[in-house]
Amino acid sequence: MSESYAAAGVDTSDSDRAVDALVGVLRTIELDRPSASVLPSGHYASVLRVAPNLGIAMSTDGVGSKLVVAEQADRLETVGIDCVAMNVNDLICVGAEPIAMLDYLAVEQADPRATARIAVGLKIGAQAAGVEIPGGELAILPELIRGHPSPHGFDLCGTAFGTVALDAIVTGADARPGDAIVGLPSSGLHSNGYTLARRALLEEGGLGLDDRPALLEGRSVADALLEPTVIYVRAVLALLRSDIAVHGLAHITGGGLRNLLRLGGERLGFAIEDPLPVPAICTLVAQHGDVPTAEMWDVFNMGCGFVALVPEDRAADAVALLGAQHPGAARIGTVTGEGGRLSAPGL
Repeated sequence: MSESYAAAGVDTSDSDRAVDALVGVLRTIELDRPSASVLPSGHYASVLRVAPNLGIAMSTDGVGSKLVVAEQADRLETVGIDCVAMNVNDLICVGAEPIAMLDYLAVEQADPRATARIAVGLKIGAQAAGVEIPGGELAILPELIRGHPSPHGFDLCGTAFGTVALDAIVTGADARPGDAIVGLPSSGLHSNGYTLARRALLEEGGLGLDDRPALLEGRSVADALLEPTVIYVRAVLALLRSDIAVHGLAHITGGGLRNLLRLGGERLGFAIEDPLPVPAICTLVAQHGDVPTAEMWDVFNMGCGFVALVPEDRAADAVALLGAQHPGAARIGTVTGEGGRLSAPGL
């Protein structure tokens, strides 16, 4: 029987409705001062005006059920990288330079050795992104957190902050039909779709975390699933500081390339003509879970972790600049005038 994200326990339609319900209430907050927010809800990061032509960008995210794999494999040293990456990669989508992140670590029991191992990844991620972590919160919640196995459960989230000139915010508003879509390769599943991936591989597929399927070329299932999320900050900041006009930036997370629709999806379409190579772990999930191709593209990044929209005549320059830090960067498609339409080969 073919596997789906909904069958695995995550219905994205329900998730979208839940977010709409939450945001619908938050929009009604009344203040005794003008709102400082300069971006509508729904983009990758929020921006607040704090001074003339200066905004503070903010984003918050966690690592999700990838943590279950880290617990089961007893590998805690890399998930902090994922936590940093999921936050700072969102911040740069609005043109902001990340400067700091706060972490929130909820645990089933206090274990100094485990928290130190988690902190190793946070440090590696922070240094890769060029941010500091000046504080955070450790919550001990045995009634809420249950481990895999217990009592080693934990949840890890972060909130990142950055600065951006208000006249330099990137939203996709400058994107036009004919712009080039430049894709940066992912390292694997990053930190999305793990409920489906775990069910497809470990339940339906009957694999163990220590198994080494031929597709993984010597790597174990745990190796592939726990490959950290790529941090794109330094390359994207170099692009923003170059003379190449940047018309849009998208972090490809849950929902796959549908994330592009945040960049003017009502007036623009996105034609993926030459997708980046699909990682072996994606192929393994599809095969062992009998996951339909459309479902794979709808849940996972399928090899593309970040996208930049640039003028067609500067596409080669953008590829060269981004590829210097992320080999494999390539022009993958074209912005079209077909509002709300995303196309890719075979879909």
